[in-house]
Amino acid sequence: MQKKFVVIVMLLLCLGGASAFAQESIEALGFSLDVVWLFIGSILVFIMQAGFALVETGLTRAKNASNITMKNVMDFCFGAIVYWMIGWGFMYGTDAFEGLIGTDQFFNGPMEVTVDNGNFYKTWFFQVVFAATAATIVSGAMAERTQFKSYLIYTCFISAFIYPISGHWVWGGGWLADLGFHDFAGSTVVHSVGGWAALMGAAVLGPRIGKYVKGSDGKISVKAFPGHNIPYAALGVLLLFFGWFGFNGASTGIATVGEGGIWSGLAIARVAVTTCLAGAAGAVGALIFSWIWFKKPDVSMTLNGLLAGLVGITAPCAVVSPGAAVVIGLCAGVLVVLAVEFIDKVLKIDDPVGAVSVHGICGVFGTLAVGIWGNAQDAGVLGLLHGGGFKQIGIQLTGIVAVGAWALITSLILFLVIKAVVGLRVSPKDELVGLDLSEHKSEAYTGFQIFSNM
Repeated sequence: MQKKFVVIVMLLLCLGGASAFAQESIEALGFSLDVVWLFIGSILVFIMQAGFALVETGLTRAKNASNITMKNVMDFCFGAIVYWMIGWGFMYGTDAFEGLIGTDQFFNGPMEVTVDNGNFYKTWFFQVVFAATAATIVSGAMAERTQFKSYLIYTCFISAFIYPISGHWVWGGGWLADLGFHDFAGSTVVHSVGGWAALMGAAVLGPRIGKYVKGSDGKISVKAFPGHNIPYAALGVLLLFFGWFGFNGASTGIATVGEGGIWSGLAIARVAVTTCLAGAAGAVGALIFSWIWFKKPDVSMTLNGLLAGLVGITAPCAVVSPGAAVVIGLCAGVLVVLAVEFIDKVLKIDDPVGAVSVHGICGVFGTLAVGIWGNAQDAGVLGLLHGGGFKQIGIQLTGIVAVGAWALITSLILFLVIKAVVGLRVSPKDELVGLDLSEHKSEAYTGFQIFSNM
């Protein structure tokens, strides 16, 4: 009897040990899945740099193709280093001054390589590709007339200061996060910041030579500069669409199923569906609206409409239904056509690729969409159409205005200082020749005769 008791006790101990081991193994596997998913998402977002390069190159003239490619490569390379040095600390360092700024973790990264430090590394890699996205948005709006060295100075400052500080307010535990502001993947944090910086850059630079011509009757005519390679632009948009599934989907932060609500692995599928539908609806909305307006289905407007739908769904993707995502995409597709026409023909601000309209204007719309269509009780996000009243709209507006004012003022100061100290714009002669030759002495299409198109 005593021997049987000992055997039973030993079996129970073994089973208990196996259970504990199994629990630890499950937790380790879950952590590994989270790391892999965030890494995959980071790679998808990184691929968006290629998408931006192709879109901007395709929608501008051939004589500036090498310059635009260089800007899109180097804004990530410079931006990654300064974000590691300074930006991460401002965005995710210990909070200070009532949620305004992070104050430590500069030149970040634990020196000792241990398993425990894996949390930091996976998070940093995901965040640096977001910072690069905010910086590269500006490239298109300032295309074809910006000094290369001046652009590099700008991209360092937005990656080190402008983007991280306002990002801290929302994603770093700052004052807007405490207020209940919701921006799941960055309609405001990433896209509007880049869009408002693009607006200031284009305004300070002035239009390209020949863009706005004053006639003898005193009226100003607006000349279109068609992009030299629309297939490039279309391929770039499709790459951006592809990368956006990481941009939005991996913003869950984890892949494992748990009780995290919209920040759980369960949300990945929902985010993918709403992202897909909104992007598609954005293209459809822009296509139909531009067809009615211009009497022809406009290619560049349709491509920008797809991007507008994606920007519009980036903030609410985890808190809206598929039906709402379609409506948001359609609205963004129409809005981007109106915005491009208004900025180009009314404000007379020359934005060669429509970056301000796509990222700035539709970023604002997407952020407001949370307060209108949001329907996630577990996340504390209920929009106007789901019984939440105007509370969430008010919170979203507060964040839009605060981040917008920060981006506009700081980028305006930055561009004015760069203009005064080192110069911002190339000479008229260099602009007419093209930045490929004047800035880099390197033609994108060597062996072909490229005629200047004013």
